[in-house]
Amino acid sequence: MRNMSSGFLATPADLDAGSTDAARDAGLAPSRLALLTQRLAAECDAGAIPGAVLLIARDARLAYARAFGMADVRAARPMRLDAIFRIASLTKPVTVAAALALAERGDLALADPVARYLPQLAELRVARPIDAATGVPRVDLDACERPMTVHDLMRHTAGFTYGQHGDSPAQRAYREARVIDADQGNAELIDKLAALPLAHQPGAAFEYGMATDVLGRVIEVITGHALDRALEQLVLAPLALNDTSFGPPAGDAARLAEPAPGAAKNSIPVAMYDPARPVRWFSGGGGLTSTARDYARFVQMLLNGGELDGVRLLARKSVELMLANQLPDGIGYAPQTPALGIAAPLPRLGQGYGLGVGVRVAPGPSTVPGSVGDFYWGGATGPYFWADPRERLNVVFMLQELDSQKRGRYRSLLRQFIYAALN
Repeated sequence: MRNMSSGFLATPADLDAGSTDAARDAGLAPSRLALLTQRLAAECDAGAIPGAVLLIARDARLAYARAFGMADVRAARPMRLDAIFRIASLTKPVTVAAALALAERGDLALADPVARYLPQLAELRVARPIDAATGVPRVDLDACERPMTVHDLMRHTAGFTYGQHGDSPAQRAYREARVIDADQGNAELIDKLAALPLAHQPGAAFEYGMATDVLGRVIEVITGHALDRALEQLVLAPLALNDTSFGPPAGDAARLAEPAPGAAKNSIPVAMYDPARPVRWFSGGGGLTSTARDYARFVQMLLNGGELDGVRLLARKSVELMLANQLPDGIGYAPQTPALGIAAPLPRLGQGYGLGVGVRVAPGPSTVPGSVGDFYWGGATGPYFWADPRERLNVVFMLQELDSQKRGRYRSLLRQFIYAALN
């Protein structure tokens, strides 16, 4: 049984605290937030998005909580503040936090070769495209110049990719091998990857991909438990994240938010939870479901330096490491990196990537407001969070929107509106 916590958003009833007075007390202009409320409500009324939940906290106090539109358009089911969302890549920071907790116990070191835990990956090769004199492309396979490490998994420099995000030789091989498959387990995933080429030499380039799923299997091997139980013990239960799991808790499927009718689910590079089927793949890179309240508690733990409501999940220095840019100068970037939008960890945007999260490293180049040191990430199913330590700000936006351009626009819009509301 999970802890019954007291403190920041300790119970669902605490969501009622997001009132006009609470916003004013937190240093947010109610009139500005009213404009944001009107805009999101109008977007839902017009059918631009089905529905959403937005939470804003400042100084570890809830300042704003609103549900918009419909959780399920087909069923005419209104959105609720406690709606459960498929959070896709918002799973990644949770998995990384679990691995850092193991590192603090001495069960794991970031410098460890991944093959120490997953020996199947010891002999991976790297795909190197070559244009033959005839103009017919072919591929050579090179040996890895150094072993991939756990650190590489956490910062997406291991050489893994997502098959859906391009047409490189490695990505084509991923698609042919059905690397994204809801019917596999993590052990089966590793067996597949062991037979496939990497997209890059370990450490050579940032490429967003399956690395956090591999990290999930490392956690399974170390703990001796399937990832659902491991995350429960390491992160979810200590933080009283009572609505976060691989699929909604029993009896709560009716709270599940759905994408708009006709959404192209096959474009999503995660195995989306299907309430009609039992969960088989505990994807450390994209499999969790959660609520805005639960995820705001996780983010607040990071803002607090690893502690929440008297429970220390991570050491302060572990959190500092997680939230520091981990991409060295001169590293390469996969061609599809700009598709990450305002989260892309590109120097030209003044941004980098820590361990499981994007981080802002410079004040000027970004196209959206923020602060040096703010950290963030989003998921392919629509959810997004960011936290600004300088402004003591915690924002969680839960949405089920599969169109990447559309969800990117809302993420930019939120930053503009919410920073404009700061007094």
